[in-house]
Amino acid sequence: MDTISSTETSFRDATPDDVPVLVALVESAYRGDASRAGWTTEADLLDGQRTDPEGVEAVVTDPASRLLVVERGGRIVACCQLEHRGAHAYFGMFAVSPEIQGGGIGKVVIAEAERLVRAEWGATEMHMTVIRQRDELIAWYERRGYRRTGRMSPFPYGDERFGIPQRDDLEFELLIKELA
Repeated sequence: MDTISSTETSFRDATPDDVPVLVALVESAYRGDASRAGWTTEADLLDGQRTDPEGVEAVVTDPASRLLVVERGGRIVACCQLEHRGAHAYFGMFAVSPEIQGGGIGKVVIAEAERLVRAEWGATEMHMTVIRQRDELIAWYERRGYRRTGRMSPFPYGDERFGIPQRDDLEFELLIKELA
């Protein structure tokens, strides 16, 4: 049996030793031809990198945040960043291996992330920002209970750590979910 198709899913916090694997996972989910195997690709909007080892390590070592690692069959297949911001938590750096996207693991990961921030930080809302042109991805989050706010923030043009934009109208929209 292929280990990635194993249904036993486990969660843990990332360690600095995980950084190279996590960078590769995030890149595979969002950039380049490999990302086109899944549906979360940003390859038509952005070239270049999605993240780098320094950025991932900063999240792993930040005491106000955690990088949740998802494993199946002993292999890292997904991750997400959770950042404690007072009454709310920020959800970011969400990546699922393109090979298993569409199989339901994303729903499991986001539900666990929401459970963790409620239980451990007492967060009453989850916030995230999504490139507003990502209609299919925003619709997926809306089906999970997130709402569009219409509050935009600029894309960091000129900072290639976040990618090389293929268009000049990119911006992020804040999505919010009230946590029960």
